[in-house]
Amino acid sequence: MNSSTATLTETDRLRQLSRCLAAQKDFVQVVASLESGGIANIDGVWGSSCALVAAELLRQRHNDLQGPIVAVSGSSNAGDDFSDDLALFTELPITEFPARLAAEGNPLLQDENEGQRLRILKELMTGHCAPLVVASIQSLLQPVPPKSYLAANTRVLRQGERLDLESLLSWLVDSGYHNTSAVELPCEFSIRGGILDVFAADWTLPVRIELFDDEISSLRRFEVATQRSIDILDEIDITALGSDFVTQDHFFSFLPEDTWFLLLDPESVQTAGSHYVERLERPQDQHSVPETFKRIAQFANVSASTLAQGTWETQCRLPVESVERFSGDVQKVREELEQYHDREEVFVLCQTEGEVQRLQEIFRDTALASRGKLHFPVGRLQSGFRLTSERIVLVSGNELFHRTDIRRMPNRRLGKKIDNFLDLRAGDLVVHLSHGIGRYRGLELLDKEISVEEHLAIEFQGGTKIYVPASKIGLVQKYIGSTKSRPRLARIGSKTWVRQKQAAELAAVDLASEMLQLQATRSSRPGISFTCDTQWQQEFDALFPYEETPDQWIAMQDIRADMVQVRPMDRLLCGDVGFGKTELAIRAAFTAIDNGYQVAVLVPTTILAEQHFRTFQERMSEFPCRVARLSRFCSGTEQREVLAGLCSGKIDVVIGTHRLASKDVAFQNLGLVVIDEEQRFGVEVKERLKTLRTTVDVLTMTATPIPRTLHMSLVGVRDISNLTTAPEERIAVETRVARFHHDTIRQAIIRELNRGGQIYFVHNRVNDIGILANRLQQIVPEARLQIGHGQMAEAELEQVMMDFVDHRFDLLVATTIVESGLDIPNANTIFVDEADRYGLADLHQLRGRVGRYKHRAYCYLLIDAAKNVTPNAARRLRAIEEFSDMGAGFAIAMRDLEIRGAGNILGTQQSGHIAAVGYELYCDLLEQSVRKLQQKPPKTEIDVALDLPGQAYLPNDYVPDMRSKIDFYRRFSRISSDDELEKLAEELRDRFGSLPPPVQRMFELQALRIDASVWQIDSIRHEDTYLVYTYTDRRRAEQLVATSKNNLRIVDSQSIYRTLSAKANTPDEILSECRSVFTLPTARSA
Repeated sequence: MNSSTATLTETDRLRQLSRCLAAQKDFVQVVASLESGGIANIDGVWGSSCALVAAELLRQRHNDLQGPIVAVSGSSNAGDDFSDDLALFTELPITEFPARLAAEGNPLLQDENEGQRLRILKELMTGHCAPLVVASIQSLLQPVPPKSYLAANTRVLRQGERLDLESLLSWLVDSGYHNTSAVELPCEFSIRGGILDVFAADWTLPVRIELFDDEISSLRRFEVATQRSIDILDEIDITALGSDFVTQDHFFSFLPEDTWFLLLDPESVQTAGSHYVERLERPQDQHSVPETFKRIAQFANVSASTLAQGTWETQCRLPVESVERFSGDVQKVREELEQYHDREEVFVLCQTEGEVQRLQEIFRDTALASRGKLHFPVGRLQSGFRLTSERIVLVSGNELFHRTDIRRMPNRRLGKKIDNFLDLRAGDLVVHLSHGIGRYRGLELLDKEISVEEHLAIEFQGGTKIYVPASKIGLVQKYIGSTKSRPRLARIGSKTWVRQKQAAELAAVDLASEMLQLQATRSSRPGISFTCDTQWQQEFDALFPYEETPDQWIAMQDIRADMVQVRPMDRLLCGDVGFGKTELAIRAAFTAIDNGYQVAVLVPTTILAEQHFRTFQERMSEFPCRVARLSRFCSGTEQREVLAGLCSGKIDVVIGTHRLASKDVAFQNLGLVVIDEEQRFGVEVKERLKTLRTTVDVLTMTATPIPRTLHMSLVGVRDISNLTTAPEERIAVETRVARFHHDTIRQAIIRELNRGGQIYFVHNRVNDIGILANRLQQIVPEARLQIGHGQMAEAELEQVMMDFVDHRFDLLVATTIVESGLDIPNANTIFVDEADRYGLADLHQLRGRVGRYKHRAYCYLLIDAAKNVTPNAARRLRAIEEFSDMGAGFAIAMRDLEIRGAGNILGTQQSGHIAAVGYELYCDLLEQSVRKLQQKPPKTEIDVALDLPGQAYLPNDYVPDMRSKIDFYRRFSRISSDDELEKLAEELRDRFGSLPPPVQRMFELQALRIDASVWQIDSIRHEDTYLVYTYTDRRRAEQLVATSKNNLRIVDSQSIYRTLSAKANTPDEILSECRSVFTLPTARSA
């Protein structure tokens, strides 16, 4: 039986498992009691068996097509686990009614839960709600708007109907919607001519409304990231809750009378509700716990608990028992599973198909497997249980091997799009490739007798201005230098710029040749050739519970290609915090182990060593790999044991701090060294690593992203893999700059406590960290708080960190030791005290500590209430707040280059040249030097100067946003094929409507440039009754004249003339005749 068939059968069996309850007499009585509107209780609900109960109630209820079942949990986390478990036992849809995150009346934070709440309420009003709704007690205690208010504040728009646009816009503004240049977040709209984009609070994606006069010609849903339409709709309904938004009603008012309630452990639900209300500033604004339970009692309801409290009219005991705890060791788990072989069937829930294959291999020889009583369905199970009536045991792979399951789920990924660092704003310094450093003064529409085109106005020394046509925007780059002082503007006509450019070019050539020499030396050294395509390697890769991002996939291929080669690998793996670098390092480590070699993982801090140790152990738990750690957290005895194990070869992977680079550490067969954040190690460690690089494979990881321009210029001279794509499930971290204020801090901490989370509070001064901790304890007495810093005794610090990982307290007040690698998925709020004292990279790293889980994460950058902030610090804080999206490290690195300099990337000796010519031009020069030294042809670019009559530009009323306009001009200038041109035209039509004549002409002119470049024509101009084509290749010019049916003649060493016909009087006719020269059957293939 193949794996997929087996999985399908096993999945179907689990889906039908709940039916065994229907054969149980007391369970039938429970259902009968609920059907008559009564109350019942089920006890003996061990592990995840409450999901089995819900599945059977749902099956019986769904057959009668009645109202929903509402399952009430003590917290959102418990509700999420219940939903995951329930998906094993039913195919019916499940939805969640979440608790609001922000305090009512607090407009500071984007709260996607509010949108989800609104969506569920509207579904209940229309009768389209899922058959089962999971709600935490907190979500039920929070009031909702009345039905009548929702109905009055909802408008329905249909395709083909007339629309009073002014009235709709005014209603949106009155309801608190914001007018933006591009819609990216809920409660935003954007109007561009006949196109209106709207993102309603309860939608998962925004909608584009296209108008023909006042009629709705189309309604299209579109993707935020690309701003491109993805599907067509017939009608939409927009609900806009204005500033008079009232939330005095109860969720119960929206439920049909025949709704059933399922209370998941009612005692914990009641306790959680009481704790939530106690923490509120204004409990009178919420419904009370007794009142809420009273409302639940008005509906048919059943309680599910491990041990029943009190006596009930209708009671049922489930035929369920708890499952014994497993040891986690592969060999012992085999023996522990064997205890079931003579009496029960065992279902081991696996997260992936890869885990199915691996566990089938591990347990193939067991008696259970040989009797066909061991099954491996794919799914999630929070806590195993034994169903005694069916002689079935359910347990998860995570329980067998003591792994933690990080539940991440796809969500609306809210967050502003990252600004490209090349975006130009008026007043920015720019580099004109021909004239030097100037100041960009904005776009100006110039009418040059025969043609109208937008130009970039660049001001130089003495107020001299040069106007660069938008079609030549490639001549202008944003200036990013490496000095804190602003450079002087260039003087037009001066030779200084030429000298600076030549000096930078020579420096780039020297740097390129030095790097190529290093590459050649390394290639000549002998190394290890690993085998990467073994059965175990495939199984190990398949065990990864998430889908790899495209970047991860490419980087993995690069790493494997390096490891297969005989020369030693020396690859730099760059990627923002949480983009999957560790997984790639683990896979590379497994390759080395699978080939019989040892692996050393070097990390900058003890706490990070502990974290990586756990991660490697869990990831390799199903394979015979021995993982050890060597750091100051280890006792002397442990260190001696590890050193002996490394020397004898018993240990496969060792994870440690700089202690690993000590002379007494000897390996039996070292094959791979993984270095995390090498720049943070001292000189001695770096020197030791240099000697390692000559013999073994080295993979270096850094969370400081390498900008793409630099990455591209170093292709072929430095092995770099760049992870720039966020995992699909990760949600942007909401970032706010705020003064240190009791209310702000209390609200944020309480919100995190209400969802069962934990909080970091970073304060980087040890001498007064205790005073701050006392102050925080007064602000939030409900929070359990501890302090951690690097000057504490090692054992004490380790205990604090481990207690935080195990959620023994809620709030960790610490120094920046939390910056490096601490990965605690449950901690999703971080405060950085006196944030103006930190560098941009430090702030970005600190923020990366949160946002690892399914919840929206929050980062508060706090400034002293009475302190003035320096302009530089203000720019840093504004940059990090603006770039709250995943992957913002790239854009932040660019801002950091602008603020603090670019020299550290290329070595300090290059700083002066970067300051002189700007970062982007320096990278261009470096790339050209590398290509030249490698004897590759220079990059081809389409650069055809046109001087023809007509208007060609993007009108302000068509593309009103300057950022978008500059971006489109750049993209226009880089287009080199008709396909690219057509794709850009489609995008403009989709986003802004049909192309107006000046835009249409831009496309026609770019098509002309593409045609002309094929024939090596570099300029075309209109001169009296002639068209003049300037060529660079005489042979191609002669071919053109010979094959063209037009009246063409070569008049000198660079010009071809063509006489215009008498009817060519308008710009369109002149352009048509100009293009007809190239419309030959063989033109494109020539």
